[in-house]
Amino acid sequence: MGIVRKRIAVIGGGIAGLAAAVRLREQIPEGADIVVFEQSGALGGKLRTGELGGLTVERGAESFLASGPDGADSAAVTLARRLGLGDALVHPARQPAALAIDGRLTPIPGGTLVGVPGDLSTLNGIADADPAADQDLGRPLLGPDEDVAVGALVRSRYGAEVVDRLVDPMLGGVYAGRADQLSLRVTMPQLARTAETEHTLRAAVRAAQAQSRRVPGRPVFAAVDGGMSRLVSAAATASRARISLGLPVRELIRTATGWRLVLGPAPAPRTEDVDAVVLAVPAKPASRLLAEVAPAVAQAVGTLTYASVALAGLALPPGTVLPELSGFLVPPGEGTLVKAATFFTRKWPHLDRPGGPVVVRASLGRAGEEDRLQLDDAALLEWARRELGELLDRARQELGEPAGAPLPAPAASWIQRWGGALPQYAPGHADRVAAARAALPPGLALAGAAFDGVGIPVCVASGERAADDVSKFLEEA
Repeated sequence: MGIVRKRIAVIGGGIAGLAAAVRLREQIPEGADIVVFEQSGALGGKLRTGELGGLTVERGAESFLASGPDGADSAAVTLARRLGLGDALVHPARQPAALAIDGRLTPIPGGTLVGVPGDLSTLNGIADADPAADQDLGRPLLGPDEDVAVGALVRSRYGAEVVDRLVDPMLGGVYAGRADQLSLRVTMPQLARTAETEHTLRAAVRAAQAQSRRVPGRPVFAAVDGGMSRLVSAAATASRARISLGLPVRELIRTATGWRLVLGPAPAPRTEDVDAVVLAVPAKPASRLLAEVAPAVAQAVGTLTYASVALAGLALPPGTVLPELSGFLVPPGEGTLVKAATFFTRKWPHLDRPGGPVVVRASLGRAGEEDRLQLDDAALLEWARRELGELLDRARQELGEPAGAPLPAPAASWIQRWGGALPQYAPGHADRVAAARAALPPGLALAGAAFDGVGIPVCVASGERAADDVSKFLEEA
């Protein structure tokens, strides 16, 4: 017997919440009223498409993994296809990326796992590593379900330079964090699993790489032609949910039959009664909403910290010469505010048009550097342009070209700030989340980057898992 009309609230209109809403609609096509509450004025969370120099340029996440370690389509690709966007998927050009070390752009060594090499001979002088330090001590690197900081494991086996010059910039490009503070199990789950059986880091990396079933030649990343906002809009439409924007959920109350949401300003609150809730918001608002109904869960969830970053978009004049790269990453030890840059129109061929602008997108700031982002937009843009210019000028000199030509002034530019955007998963995060989920009251599910990791595929899968949990609860209620 099908579910008789149920009301489900999805709190949070990012991609995790929208994926949950889509899955709920698929599972309960006519038996549910779904309401998505987003306190900001727009859906999408960190997916936000903008315009720069007449081109579509992302102001948030620019791409997603096209496949998982098992070789199958990632959750993001699968969702895009279900939403009718399969033909709109585009892939980056096959261009190498570089590391900015000592002011020079050096190609990133191949064959690493998020910067951790399985073969130290591939480092090509980028970092010194002592092979003798990675000894077989007669036991696996990690015990069952043990978690450590990425930096602690790699430093103990390969030395500091591999962490500082390779792993830190690779992890920093995704999390804006430092390897010495980030959980191995959350950021590199494949390596964590093989470290439970392998006795050396070299063997663990190679085993993790061998287990990956990605198809050779298949693009690693994908994006949506026309922008990620198309994915957001398509998900909202497919969910057939009622969308509530600009009205924050201030309180969550358990009732005899489900849940009551208290919304809007305190002087004039309104309420909504629902049968189940998917909570797809960052850690701090999730902790606040859980404080009365699940205090222990609220405390565990609330320990997560976040890094703030900013993006600088620059539309340079047509013909501006850039290195033959998709972009570069900068190790924290270089001291720059720019931690990464993407040569956007080179990386994404569908945007590279004859006579069109040369678009560069720079990522600014790392965990613990929030004070460096307290400049106004104009100052941040100028800082980014100066640091980019210095790095590119050095690259031109190495190619035998004249030095001293400044980076041209952009014809158009913007700054996008993402305050408290990127979770910093400390060791033990996965266990804390598992314990929190186990302690949740029935009819309440957690979803999103605060719990399961960053990246669009991870967030989509997280939202879909939450929808599955809610659907199961409603079927059994």
